[in-house]
Amino acid sequence: MYIYNVTINIDESIHDTWLKWMQTEHIPAMLATKKFTAAKLTHVLVKEEMGGLTYSVQYTTKDKATLQRYYDEDATRLRNQNKAFDGKFVAFRTELEIISEY
Repeated sequence: MYIYNVTINIDESIHDTWLKWMQTEHIPAMLATKKFTAAKLTHVLVKEEMGGLTYSVQYTTKDKATLQRYYDEDATRLRNQNKAFDGKFVAFRTELEIISEY
């Protein structure tokens, strides 16, 4: 199992609109690709010097090949849906391999 993690710092001026969009549109669209089996939205509790609020979204996928299919087939289209928030957020993405769960 793999986790595709997206960490986003969002400007406070659009936070509420962005959070609603994430919960009602973007995360459901990610899951609709059928490449992820679950999603978890978390608020990062560390204050950033640059301000804003930070979130992490963790999408679980079964294997690296499925994640690659997401990149090839869906990533550009879904990333382009956040145009309304251009200039108001910073995001970085990481891939995590689950070694074990307890």
